[in-house]
Amino acid sequence: MTHGIRTDTHTSHLSGGRTWRDTAGHYALLPLRIFLGVTFIYAGLDKLTDSSFLKAGGAGSIGDTMNSVRGSAAIPALVDLALKSPVGFGYAIALGELAVGIGTLLGVLGRLAALGGALISLSLWLTVSWASTPYYYGNDLAYLMAWLPLVLAGAPYLSVDAAWRARRRQRAAGYR
Repeated sequence: MTHGIRTDTHTSHLSGGRTWRDTAGHYALLPLRIFLGVTFIYAGLDKLTDSSFLKAGGAGSIGDTMNSVRGSAAIPALVDLALKSPVGFGYAIALGELAVGIGTLLGVLGRLAALGGALISLSLWLTVSWASTPYYYGNDLAYLMAWLPLVLAGAPYLSVDAAWRARRRQRAAGYR
């Protein structure tokens, strides 16, 4: 027998919208996306504007950094590859961080941008911060783990990707 009293606790059907919990869950990755996007834009710009970083040698240079971590890297071959052209590698990392940051912040090819961020973090963890003891002192591993939810979810809202999806749906439905 049925009765007129609802026993469920989900109330979004009453307001026609989402509950606070639904909304919070929907936007849960947005703070992470903003943090990683801004951080990687800052990191890329910091490298590009640091006159000592983009040099093959000297204090604070990419070349000096790579030489100092070569003996403790998990994969020294990655360091050797970077040392073939340290300035070119420095530009590649800086521009990669900038592209990843912009893509993540704006939600342009969000999963691809997050994958790029994860790969940058992975390469830095396996080279620069590998020798950090205990391991959790090295921030590159934490960044790698932070990128993974965005690799899986992409930028499904408040993003260029979401606008593109909405436009494709409208076209598929016959709207122009």
